[in-house]
Amino acid sequence: MNTLFQRSLITKFRKTIYRKVVKAVETYNLIEPNDKIAVCISGGKDSMLLALCIKELQAHGPVPFEAVYISMNPGYNDANLQRIKENAKLLDIDIDIFNTPIFEYATTQDENPCYICARMRRGYLYNYALKLGCNKIALGHHADDVIETTLLGIFYSNELTFMRPKLRSKNFNNMELIRPLYMVKEQSIINWKNYHNLEFIGCACPLTKNIDVIDSKRKEVKEIIKELKKYNDEIDESIFRSIHNLNLGTVVGARLNDERYPFNDIYEMEANKDAFKN
Repeated sequence: MNTLFQRSLITKFRKTIYRKVVKAVETYNLIEPNDKIAVCISGGKDSMLLALCIKELQAHGPVPFEAVYISMNPGYNDANLQRIKENAKLLDIDIDIFNTPIFEYATTQDENPCYICARMRRGYLYNYALKLGCNKIALGHHADDVIETTLLGIFYSNELTFMRPKLRSKNFNNMELIRPLYMVKEQSIINWKNYHNLEFIGCACPLTKNIDVIDSKRKEVKEIIKELKKYNDEIDESIFRSIHNLNLGTVVGARLNDERYPFNDIYEMEANKDAFKN
């Protein structure tokens, strides 16, 4: 069914959302013929929009593929779970909700409960997608997530890391993670949400719902970018383009998986072009 929400994707939000999704899919080869994709819906604005974009691509895109729409319930309260169901019905998304004990377990951990929760979520999603015969899962990360993750690594983790548009799973054979909203700005998603007067769930974690430190570092980075945009309105786009244009000839140190390459090793590899190419 071609709903009002899907129509707006190819009309009012064609330039700011749908074309960018199509471009990301083509640029990064995210969807291939005969893929079966598990579209993961958390209940937030990003994942709900992702589901609509995948539906549109499935109906009118050039590549034939299957899609299922799954929502993992980590232990939401009744109000949040009901909101997810209502929004899925409103947006005409045939959602498959499955239950897990993630919140119950993570909230008993004294150290790194958020890290544990994230790892468990990913594991449950991969396992459920495999049971459904999928070879890919799609998540709703957008361009702002990509930019912020890069700066978070520099500011707080002492490393230059990037959120990639797709990943091969290390623990689940023949499974990939894809991010079709990779080029879409968060403000465009907010504009879409507000245009349709939609309300989605926010962070529903019982451990952090009353604490102002949730994603505090990411919030700090958002504020830094906001401040920098006063001097250069395209600073976020510049960062996004930069991660696609890393000059390897200027790298001072690097790490590939668990192997480190200090500057002197890289410098000597450059002297031997054949070794450097390998």
